[in-house]
Amino acid sequence: MSDPLAPWLADDEGVLLLDGGLATELEARGHDLRDPLWSARLLLDDPSAIAAVHDAYLDAGADVATAASYQASLPGLRARGLDDEAAAGVLRDALRLAR
Repeated sequence: MSDPLAPWLADDEGVLLLDGGLATELEARGHDLRDPLWSARLLLDDPSAIAAVHDAYLDAGADVATAASYQASLPGLRARGLDDEAAAGVLRDALRLAR
């Protein structure tokens, strides 16, 4: 498998532009993130909102997207009533949306 960072590391500037604050942008778009899962709540309730923010940051020139998994965890998702398989699926969704 090739190293996906190799092109940037080989560049003389060696700069990667990260995306912006995911939660901040989600709140600016009207999403209420007052929840133990914070922005990860939208992985359950409105994944298209997360995808839209990722797309906006990538369109603005970001090289790296941060997955919406900051507060997502198996225990936290279990507390929302998900079994381990479903919780793992939510974590995979966070990565899929960031790709």
